[in-house]
Amino acid sequence: MARAGYGDKVEGVHAVAAAAESGRVTRLFVEKRRMGRAPVDAIVDRVGTQRVSVVSDVRPHAETDAPQGVVAECRPIPAVGLDELAGPAAAVLVLDHLQDPQNVGAAARSARAAGMTGMVVSERRSSPLSAAAFKASAGALETLPVAVVGSIPEAIARLKKSGLWVVGLDAGGESNLFGLGVLTEPVAVVIGAEGAGLAELTRKRCDVIASIPMASFDSLNASVTAALASFEIMRARSAAAGSQY
Repeated sequence: MARAGYGDKVEGVHAVAAAAESGRVTRLFVEKRRMGRAPVDAIVDRVGTQRVSVVSDVRPHAETDAPQGVVAECRPIPAVGLDELAGPAAAVLVLDHLQDPQNVGAAARSARAAGMTGMVVSERRSSPLSAAAFKASAGALETLPVAVVGSIPEAIARLKKSGLWVVGLDAGGESNLFGLGVLTEPVAVVIGAEGAGLAELTRKRCDVIASIPMASFDSLNASVTAALASFEIMRARSAAAGSQY
């Protein structure tokens, strides 16, 4: 994952349509048998036929196993600076070395849907913002600001210095995520890696370690945890503003 940008290849109808809407597509590969279908034709119209190559099979150009008949080469999306994610309305999702691109993409999709203001990922020992992540995000990674950092603990320290509370999520956390007061303040929520959870130094840098209450003790998928946290922030802030979802 390069700091210069990400998302230079996108696959899947929803993800490619979002990239086309953003004007990023430089070349589009479409399977011949998919031509004539309304969603694909809409993408072709948006991209322009001069940038389209009709092929019998797009899989040689794809990174995933199910590209849905469309693969796009794109101009990369520039990562934002970490300081750009700070502010009085900040609601930032921090992914602590997630390995599965499906989880990264799904987390971004939930974050975008819940109105989170940005996401932080590591450039080392974690899943890249790949074609698989873009496909799972269903277009969310086109518009969700993402900071790519060398160190998650250092990023947390900088976010705290910028005025954000940092909440780490862990099954053994003493605080309850639901109803946590700091969620109405500028906040970053940290999701631990699949299986490993929060790294030790990451945990130490957090202001609060919170858990999601469950009827039986079990672990949640990282992307599910990200979704619950994102929507709890939305719920808490709407309640504080006197509205309900």
